[in-house]
Amino acid sequence: MRESDFAADLSQVLRGDAPDEYKRPELFFANTYPTKGIKNVLKLVALRVGGHPDQIGAIFRLDTQFGGGKTHALIALAHAMRSLSEVANADEFLDASLRPSAPVRIAAFDGENADPANGHRLGDTLRAYTPWGELAYALRGVDGYRLVETSDREGIAPGADTLRELIGSEPAVILIDEIAPYLRKVAGRNAQRAGEQLLAFMTSLMKAVESSPTAALVFTLAVGRDGKASDAYSRETQDIAAFFAEAESVSARKATVIDPTEDDETVKVICRRLFTRIDRDKARAVISAYKSLWDANRELLPPAPAEDRRLDEFAAGYPLHPELVNVLTQKTGTLGNFQRVRGMLRLLARTVARVWQTRPADAYAIHTHHIDLGFEPIRLELVTRLKQDIYVPAIKAEIATVETTPALAEQLDAGPFRGLPKYGSYVARCAFIHTLAFNDTLRGLNAEELRYAILSPGTDVAFIDDARKRFATDSAYLDDKPGAPLRFLAEANLTQIIRREETNTDRDEARTRLNSFIRDLFAGPNLNLIPFASGPHDVPDDDGSGRPYLVMLGYEATQVFSDAVTVDNLVEKVFLHKGGGTDWRHNRNNLVFLVADAAGVPNMKAKMLRNIALESLRQPGKLKDLADYQVAKLQELHERSKQELALAVQQCFRHIFYPSRNRLDEANCDLAHTVVDIQTASDRPGDGQRQVVTQLQNAGKLRLPTDKPDSPVYVRDRTPLKKGQITTAALRTEFRQDPSLPMLVGDDVFIKGIRLGIDQDDYV
Repeated sequence: MRESDFAADLSQVLRGDAPDEYKRPELFFANTYPTKGIKNVLKLVALRVGGHPDQIGAIFRLDTQFGGGKTHALIALAHAMRSLSEVANADEFLDASLRPSAPVRIAAFDGENADPANGHRLGDTLRAYTPWGELAYALRGVDGYRLVETSDREGIAPGADTLRELIGSEPAVILIDEIAPYLRKVAGRNAQRAGEQLLAFMTSLMKAVESSPTAALVFTLAVGRDGKASDAYSRETQDIAAFFAEAESVSARKATVIDPTEDDETVKVICRRLFTRIDRDKARAVISAYKSLWDANRELLPPAPAEDRRLDEFAAGYPLHPELVNVLTQKTGTLGNFQRVRGMLRLLARTVARVWQTRPADAYAIHTHHIDLGFEPIRLELVTRLKQDIYVPAIKAEIATVETTPALAEQLDAGPFRGLPKYGSYVARCAFIHTLAFNDTLRGLNAEELRYAILSPGTDVAFIDDARKRFATDSAYLDDKPGAPLRFLAEANLTQIIRREETNTDRDEARTRLNSFIRDLFAGPNLNLIPFASGPHDVPDDDGSGRPYLVMLGYEATQVFSDAVTVDNLVEKVFLHKGGGTDWRHNRNNLVFLVADAAGVPNMKAKMLRNIALESLRQPGKLKDLADYQVAKLQELHERSKQELALAVQQCFRHIFYPSRNRLDEANCDLAHTVVDIQTASDRPGDGQRQVVTQLQNAGKLRLPTDKPDSPVYVRDRTPLKKGQITTAALRTEFRQDPSLPMLVGDDVFIKGIRLGIDQDDYV
């Protein structure tokens, strides 16, 4: 694709140096859709230059927004007035009976190519400085220019009689295009005088054309239906519109106004230009499949309009999905610098090329989400040409990789949606394109509209919803106001503000606070917590408290990988030894080890950072920079973060090693392993020791004071008591030393067991 493919240039066509797609009539009309406006202007001008009695006027004005097909219509007119003999589809545009029998003179002024300061080269020695200078040369060559040479050099408009003499009696069509850029150029010298002379010229030209029986004047004006201009030359265009209105009133005649491309024809123009051939039979089958999907998901999609024309629109614009066409015409089209037809053609040409290159398996039609911002030509089209560079940070962070770090949408594609259509990117792209609108009320889309935009025979509503929720949760640039549609902001939302605060949080402070939080979480009445033990010297053999030790190892010292559980060397050393590490530990049945899960450590650290960041943002000095809804949201997130941190810690410290003769495979000491499952760890956030105690009870290893004692016979047969007698102190010590016995919290359950043995005559 070349830049010239998207911008028709009337001057180049008339000179014969335009690209073939515009210069050669057979190619031009093959790529052109016969809109009502083009057919109408060709017919009306042909009636005029042919001297037909049913002609309706001599002056015609093409009105539409910038990029709406005005210049294209003028090129069609120039070709048609010269010859359509080699155009295979000429009948689509102009009836054979109306075609000129001989070439008609074409005189054109193109304001974009005008050079009022240096003069526009006409021949070897001549230069024209004004519209009338260029038109005079085009109508009658050097002799024609000599008639207005003084007017051209001095910038004074010629009179109607002079212009009538130039036009003569032979058929002629005068085309005036892009007058606003010309007015911008001459404004630097004397804007008021230039405007007055342009008004005088147009008044005289209208009179001269109307009094010449086979002459027609066609000029363009880039204004909308409301009579206002919104392109780069809007001020000049408004002035010109006022000039023409005054000229018409002076001449007591009105120009016939024609819109070259009506809204319902835009998609047909685009498709004719982009596609050589469309298989209508297969298109009908695909559209039928979409209809079945729409019917099956009726309750999840936007309600159909009273007059549902979606299928007709789909058929007219296939392979373009009707939602794609609507968002470009009704939302993107409201941007002042988006050229309605030309802008859509530029963007969709690149989109079609990208789809053709990547061949996504789920592309049954071209949707909004196929506008791939990861493809540089598309991204630059939106960011640079449409001047939407305020969204560059959002694009880089959320939609498409621009440098090296994957964007949020791409992380979702590679994570939860791996092996599926790119649901994360589809959601992000749709939200972005729907954000590009002039009016705030038009920006964004709701869940129902998003489903309609993405749903196809290759995608699933459930995954679309899942991707939307995941993306909205983690997005730093989506509008986070309550009830706001899915749309991007140029500035960071609360999520991004929190992330920045997390980035600025001191890591040493976070580590200190996390360690303190972990200590508090696993402290409790039943087990004697030894936090972050670094060796045997940190764990007494027995402190006489009657409570077993809960030996927690630091998450930075050792971790357990769930798919390969082993007894760490540090765990083994503390279990077997005491003090300096050379003496043997006696009371090995009196300590339990708690070790972090490797997969849970990053999340635990992240939750601590988030909690600190949220606390920091709640300081009065920072709250004043937030909107009221963000302050309320911040409070909610802060409360939630406490619970999320507790859950993250408990889901991390979930591996328990306890004394048992049924030692772990390949272990060198009598330690068994149990693990707190994720769901159990989530049931009681904030009470970490409770979950350890419960897990040991479930494993049959721990007895609380309120529990029933073990069978006296069971105890007798597993201790020296079976030899005859033992003191109660010695028997209690057995429970602290023998891994085959349960661990006892306090002496209560032990005493209850002795009394039960005496009552049952098992003990004396």
